[in-house]
Order: sequence, then structure tokens, then C-alpha cells
Amino acid sequence: MVETSPWGVVIPRVEKLRYLDSIFEERGDTDSDIDHRIRVRWKKWRNASELVCNDKIPIRLKGRVYCMVIRPAVLYGAECWPIKKTQVQRLMAAETRMIRWMCGYTRFDRIRNVVFREKV
Repeated sequence: MVETSPWGVVIPRVEKLRYLDSIFEERGDTDSDIDHRIRVRWKKWRNASELVCNDKIPIRLKGRVYCMVIRPAVLYGAECWPIKKTQVQRLMAAETRMIRWMCGYTRFDRIRNVVFREKV
């Protein structure tokens, strides 16, 4: 559908709009924006991986870097999200994967998430 502005300019109607690094959908869903934010978080993770995956750096310092650099990348614009429980779980799962990786463990080590979160 195409709409015309009062000035005679044709404005195309789109299903998704990217503005200020956030994705807005016509239906009002936030799934694509959350997926985009998770991808941005992993990009920040890759940029900082030399620091957060280094065994010589203390875990507390890695945790501070994570909280100051990586976490804000995903929370940008989050105050506007009408978020659902499943979306919160996806965000938490991505964060838990990064924290486990930062500590040098995998899920097969069978260490509870609470232990990692206390360390970091």
C-alpha cells in the first residue's frame, strides 16, 4: 500500500523499519528487534573476545567488561519493548552462553548457572 503525504510525496508502506539501530514492525512485535540485539551482542562479544576469553585475566574483571561493553549493546532500546516471557528466556540463554564461555566451561561440565553468575 502506498500513501501520499500532504506535500504530494509518495510514502511506501513497509512491514519492518530500522531506525536508530532498532527494528520496528508493523504488527508491533519485538521478535526481530530482539534477534537483532542478540546478534549485536555476539558481535560485541567477538570484538572483546581477546579480553574476555583470556585465562590470565581475572573473572571479576571480565565480568565488569561484559557488564560495561557487551550487555548495554543488547539493552539499547529495551525500555520500549513489550516483552514476553519467551523473549526474556532467549536473552537470558544468550547471556548464559557468553558467561559460560568467559569462564571456560560448557554445559557438559554440568555446573549450575547460579555458580557462573556469582563468579562474574
